[in-house]
Amino acid sequence: MSKLTIHQKPKHKRRRSSHSFSRSVSSLWQHVVNLAVGEPSEQSKKTLRRLVLAFGLPLVAITLFHLLTGLLIDPAVAQDAAAPAAAEPPKMDTGDTAWVLTSAALVLFMTPGLAFFYGGLVRSRNVLNTMMMSLVAMAIVGVTWVLWGYSLAFDVTLAEGQTFAQGIQQFVGGLGWLGLNGVAADAPDPIGYAATIPHQVFMVYQMMFAIITVALVSGAIVERISFKAFFWFIVLWSTFIYSPLAHMVWGRGLLGAMGALDFAGGTVVHISSGVSALVAAWVLGPRKDWMSKPVIPHNVPFVLLGVGILWMGWFGFNGGSALSAGSLATVAFVATTVSASAAGLAWLVAEWLLKGKPTAVGMGSGFVAGLVGITPAAGFVTPLSAIAIGALTGLACFFAVNLKAKLQFDDSLDTFPVHGVGGTVGAILTGVFATKAVNAAGNNGLLYGNAGQLVTQIIAVLIAAIIAAVGTFIILKVLGLFMELRVKPEVEDEGLDIYEHGEGAYGEEIRGEIAFAKTIDQ
Repeated sequence: MSKLTIHQKPKHKRRRSSHSFSRSVSSLWQHVVNLAVGEPSEQSKKTLRRLVLAFGLPLVAITLFHLLTGLLIDPAVAQDAAAPAAAEPPKMDTGDTAWVLTSAALVLFMTPGLAFFYGGLVRSRNVLNTMMMSLVAMAIVGVTWVLWGYSLAFDVTLAEGQTFAQGIQQFVGGLGWLGLNGVAADAPDPIGYAATIPHQVFMVYQMMFAIITVALVSGAIVERISFKAFFWFIVLWSTFIYSPLAHMVWGRGLLGAMGALDFAGGTVVHISSGVSALVAAWVLGPRKDWMSKPVIPHNVPFVLLGVGILWMGWFGFNGGSALSAGSLATVAFVATTVSASAAGLAWLVAEWLLKGKPTAVGMGSGFVAGLVGITPAAGFVTPLSAIAIGALTGLACFFAVNLKAKLQFDDSLDTFPVHGVGGTVGAILTGVFATKAVNAAGNNGLLYGNAGQLVTQIIAVLIAAIIAAVGTFIILKVLGLFMELRVKPEVEDEGLDIYEHGEGAYGEEIRGEIAFAKTIDQ
C-alpha cells in the first residue's frame, strides 16, 4: 500500500537486497555502539533521536495513560465489576434488528470501498480488472453463501448441555441449512448466536464478511492473475477456507471451544486473507516488470476515497458484531474510531521521522492497519487500550511494508504486511488488553492477570495461518491443473483491462488496446 521502490538493475536483486538490509542493520547497530562508548557522531545522534521519538514516546504515553486511569487493576475487581445481573431470556428486538441490518449494508459497502482502494494503487491499465476482482466476490459469494457457505460455517448439532461441537463439527458445520432450509425470517436461530434478531438477518450479516474476506486476497496478486483463475479461486477458497474457519471461531467449533477471542474477524478475516495472499503471491511469482519499471499508484484520490469508505463500513464490521444495539456496540464503535486514528498517526509520524515526508498513501494505510488491528479486540477492550493496539499495529505494519520492499517480495498491494501482520498483532494484543470489565462474555488478558489468554490467542493465530496457507496452496495447485493462473506476458505489458474485460477505464486507451487484444487471440 506504499509506493514501491524503483530498481534499475534487476539482476541478482535478491542478493543485493539481502546485503542492503544487512548494511542497514549494521549501520543502526554502529550508531548504538557509538552512543554507548561515548563517541557518537551527529548522524548517530540524529538516528537515535528519531528512534526514540518513533517508539519510545508512544510506548511511554500508552503506559502513563493506563496507570493514570487505573486500568491496571486487580483482575478480581474487573471480574466483580462485570458480573452480570440476572435477566429474563432475551426476546426479538426491532432496534437490534435494524442495527444489524444497517451494519450488514455498511459491511457490504466496504467491498466497493476496497475496490477503489486497490484500484487507485495499481497502474491505470489494470484498474478495472483490479476493481472487478473485488466486485465479483459480491456476485459469487452472495450466491454460494445461500446455497452452502452459511450452512458449512454455522450449522451445528449440539447435544443437550453441550456448548461446543464435537467430532468433525469442531472443524466444519453441517448441511442442515443448505439453501437456507430452516433459516427463518421471523424467528432467531436455534443455536443462540443472536437471540434478538431474525435468523436470516444474522445469516446475511455474516455473508458480507465472507464477501470482503476473499476480495482482500486479490491485493497481493493483481496485475498478473487471470480473471478466470480468480473467479474459481473465490468459489473454492470461500468454501474450503473461509467457511471452516468461521465455524471454528464463531460457529461453536474448535477455536471457540479453546477460548480464543475474535470479536469481528482478526483470525477469520484478516489472518486468513493475509496469509492466503502471501502464499498466492509466492505461487504466482512476481509481476514481469516489477523491479525494472516504476510501479506507483495511478490515482491517490481513489485510494483515499477507498480508505474513507472502508473506515465508515468498519463501524458496521465491528459495531455490528455486537449483534445488538446496546452498550457493547458502543464499546466496539468507539474502539474502532480511536484505534484507526492512533494507527494513522503512528504511521504518519514514523514515516515523517524516518523517511522525511508524510505521504497520503502512508497515512491511509495506517488508518487501515488500525482498523485491522482492533477488529479482534473491539468488543473486549477499553478506549485507551484501543489506542495502544492501534498505535502498535500501525508501527508493526509500517515496518512490515518496508521490510517487504527490502526483501523484494511482490505482494502487489501489501495485503500480508497490513492484513496478515495487522491481524496477527491485533489478535495477540487482544490476549494482552482484553478485560471482563468491558465484556463479561469475554475474558481477561495478560494485563488483568490471565497470561493463559495470551497463549490461547497465539495458538489460534497459528492454527488460522496454517489452514489458510496450506489450503490456498492446494487450491491454486489444483486450479493450475485445469487453467493458466497467470495472463500472458504480452497482456501484462499492455494491461489486463482490455484483454480480460474488453473495457478501458479511461476512454482514450480503448482503440489501441482493443487492436492489441485481438492480435493476442489470433
